[in-house]
Amino acid sequence: MYLKDKFTKEAVPVMMKEFGYKSVSAVPKIEKVVVNTGFGKLVIDKTSDERKKIQTEISDNLALICGQRPVLTRAKKSVAGFKLRQGLAVGAMATLRGRKMYDFLERLIDIYLPRTRDFQGIDPKSFDKKGNLTIAVKEHFIFPEISPEKSRIIFGIEITVVTTAKDNNEGLKLLKLIGFPIKS
Repeated sequence: MYLKDKFTKEAVPVMMKEFGYKSVSAVPKIEKVVVNTGFGKLVIDKTSDERKKIQTEISDNLALICGQRPVLTRAKKSVAGFKLRQGLAVGAMATLRGRKMYDFLERLIDIYLPRTRDFQGIDPKSFDKKGNLTIAVKEHFIFPEISPEKSRIIFGIEITVVTTAKDNNEGLKLLKLIGFPIKS
């Protein structure tokens, strides 16, 4: 778990010095990583059996990527224009914490992002005002756990790294110190 060691040995002292924290507990940390995807157009106009097959295939692929089983997210209300009924499964989400979170982030930094086509680094505009980072992956085939020959469906994934930072600058500095490839 080199990422957690890098955080405690390298990032914490620099953050304490730069932002003037008096305690190690005051330094922002990575709280959780949320990995999610939507079924969207893949399940509309399908029968319930076809819809179930698509949902299970996407859920299985997401479980391989994350290392834990995702939860199905359901529609809160019906929208006729989108052919959506209340309670219909519209996506899958996995919330990673602790060891699984650090393992996923290590693979994300070292393996997944460099495999992305034309990757130039993460844009600093991907941070929100609270210091959380959201990355969109257009095709799930960048993950080596997924075999393109076996997977019939191509879907995108959204990865959100949630930090305890108070503002954008703290979150940006924290993730840069940990090793995220962020553009300058």
